[in-house]
Amino acid sequence: MRKQVLRILAMVFAVCPIIALAQAPKDGVYISDQDIKAVLKQAADTHRTIPDNSIRVIDMDKYQLGVAVVNRGAMGSAAPANANAAGGGNAAPTAPCGEQRPGATGPNGIFHDDTAESYVVISGGGTLITGGTIVNGKRSGPTDEVTTVLNGPSCSGTMVGYTSRQIKVGDVIIIPEHVPHGFSAIPDHITYLSIRPDLKKVLKHGYVNPALK
Repeated sequence: MRKQVLRILAMVFAVCPIIALAQAPKDGVYISDQDIKAVLKQAADTHRTIPDNSIRVIDMDKYQLGVAVVNRGAMGSAAPANANAAGGGNAAPTAPCGEQRPGATGPNGIFHDDTAESYVVISGGGTLITGGTIVNGKRSGPTDEVTTVLNGPSCSGTMVGYTSRQIKVGDVIIIPEHVPHGFSAIPDHITYLSIRPDLKKVLKHGYVNPALK
C-alpha cells in the first residue's frame, strides 16, 4: 500500500510541471481595439463607479500579467481625496496604512504592494502625481475589487511630497510597486491602458472582463 501511494505521489509531482507549463500561452495574446471599446462601453452602460476596468489577467506560467483600461472624467485641482480618484476601487478599506499625520490635506493617491504599472495614454490628458508619501491611509479589504482583480493589496489615502507631471496622448509612465500615484486635475477626461505584472499571482487567475465573455 505504501509503495502504491509513493508511486501515485511520484506521478503527481512529475505531472505538475507539465500542468504549469500548459497554463502559459503558446502564442501571442491579442487584445483588440474592439475589446477595449467593448469594456469601456459596458462600464458606461452599467454606470460603473470605478474608473479602472481590468480586461484580462493572463497566466504567463511563472507570473501573471494584468491588462486594464482606465477612463477618468474631469476633476478639478482641488478635488477631495477618495479611493476611486486614485485608481483603487477601494470599496471597503480596513486597517490603517502609510504615515499617520492628523489634519494632513492633499489629493488622494494609492500604492500597490505587489504590482507595478505601465500607463499608455490613449485619449485626453491630466496632471499625474507620483512619489512622496501616503498619509492617513486605509488598506484595501481582502474582498475588494482592487485587491482581487485590479492591483492586489493596496493602500490609499492623502498624498504629500509628490511630483506633478502633465501627461497626454502617447505618453508612457512606469509606476513601480509601493510608489504612491494619483491625479490632481483632469480638464476633460483621460483614458489609458495599464499593464500590470503580477509576479506573486495575487490577481484573480484567468480573469476575463464580462464584456468579452
